[in-house]
Amino acid sequence: MRGKILIFLHAHLPYVHHPEYDHFLEERWLFEAITETYIPLLMMFDEIEDFRLTMSITPPLMEMLSSRDLQEKYERHMGKLIELADKEVERTKKEHPLKHKMAKFYREHFEKILNVFRSYDGNILEGFRKHQETGKLEIVTCNATHAFLPLYQMYPEVVNAQITVGVKNHEKHMKKHPRGIWLAECGYYQGLDLYLAQNNIEYFFVDSHAFWFADEQPRYGVYRPIMTPSGVFAFARDPESSEQVWSAAVGYPGDPRYREFYRDIGFDREMEYIKDYIDPSGVRINTGIKYHRITSKSLDASQKEYYDIDLAMEAVEEHARDFLHKKESQARRLMDIMGVEPVIVAPFDAELFGHWWFEGVFFLKRFFELVNGSKDLKLVTASEVIDTLEEVQIATPADSSWGAGGYY
Repeated sequence: MRGKILIFLHAHLPYVHHPEYDHFLEERWLFEAITETYIPLLMMFDEIEDFRLTMSITPPLMEMLSSRDLQEKYERHMGKLIELADKEVERTKKEHPLKHKMAKFYREHFEKILNVFRSYDGNILEGFRKHQETGKLEIVTCNATHAFLPLYQMYPEVVNAQITVGVKNHEKHMKKHPRGIWLAECGYYQGLDLYLAQNNIEYFFVDSHAFWFADEQPRYGVYRPIMTPSGVFAFARDPESSEQVWSAAVGYPGDPRYREFYRDIGFDREMEYIKDYIDPSGVRINTGIKYHRITSKSLDASQKEYYDIDLAMEAVEEHARDFLHKKESQARRLMDIMGVEPVIVAPFDAELFGHWWFEGVFFLKRFFELVNGSKDLKLVTASEVIDTLEEVQIATPADSSWGAGGYY
């Protein structure tokens, strides 16, 4: 084995819950994420024989996912969405064959999503907890309200409360103490690690700049964790992996064969037909039923060609193999330079996969399957890394974030 790769997904949404309303527009953010990202991830976990993934589920998101009121609203939401998909199956029989093909796909897919939701009695956190118990999935916490902690460094009681409440919320829902934490926006300032240590947090994540400008240059760069003076491990993001997957200019999600996010029947269908499936106020919104592909970044949305999921799956296969090849090559190169196995840390927003990039969960699944057959690369969780480290360098990460320029 030449190296290890640590895939990290950060799952977070702003807290929106209005039980005083039957419908509230911004609650759909949660419904979309459940349908397009969170449940597809659970389905992927069930289907893959072996994988390793580390992810955070923030306290605001945990509270929304566990709310009985929001669970009931989601059930009604999916009922309407399946009803709309049924209508689309009939309507598209007289339209382009690719539209009819996708309409049938959506109806079947939405029914599967709802069945998984019901299998957990509406609380999909139980699904994540189930997979965590296998050791294949590691879930960490986040600061309580997703606050950017460097802005509060003059108020240590606020910083400590953010971490303490985040830990307690995780224990409430996951039934165990989190070993790690995702600091919102990777926001770090010198001294923050002390509060992490006081809350028995063993590791956290920072942007690459935190290592590049540390008080003592990490001998392995961003490819091995360091330990802070307070005894907490820090992992740094690999910039190469971020660009390959996330970049709007050169990343995989921009492939012309992939589904176009900004073309949806909530805007395309006539109002009389779609009015019962958009916001009751009449505001047009995304329904999740989309029939077009990216085609070209230079084209107007009205000029996009029809989406073919079979072509998209060909792109998924190509991109998963390409990403594996690049990570294997990177691991071999780093191993030759460092003399020890590198740890390539690739963190992403969870909602990139499935929501913004429809094929993203398929990509992850295929990549995990391919890595399992690799002789050069091994998937690991963060705890597996720190539990097997034979030596670690002590250094103080620089003030940083994963915003533009690595600072704040």
